[in-house]
Amino acid sequence: MRRGYNYSRLKHRLRPMRGLRTEQTAQVIIAGHAFMQNLRRGHYEPAVDAPPALRVAAAFAELARAI
Repeated sequence: MRRGYNYSRLKHRLRPMRGLRTEQTAQVIIAGHAFMQNLRRGHYEPAVDAPPALRVAAAFAELARAI
């Protein structure tokens, strides 16, 4: 069975971080990765009008202003 593109990107990201010894830390990393992917795709309101290449930066700038 061939795994999808997102799985290979996640595996590539986690490869240097083999120190994930607990399920909780793995869940946090996976949730953060999913959040970033969804943010880049424009699934959240912050930075939805920004061009795709600048969505993450625009979202973090908007969140920083809100805090």
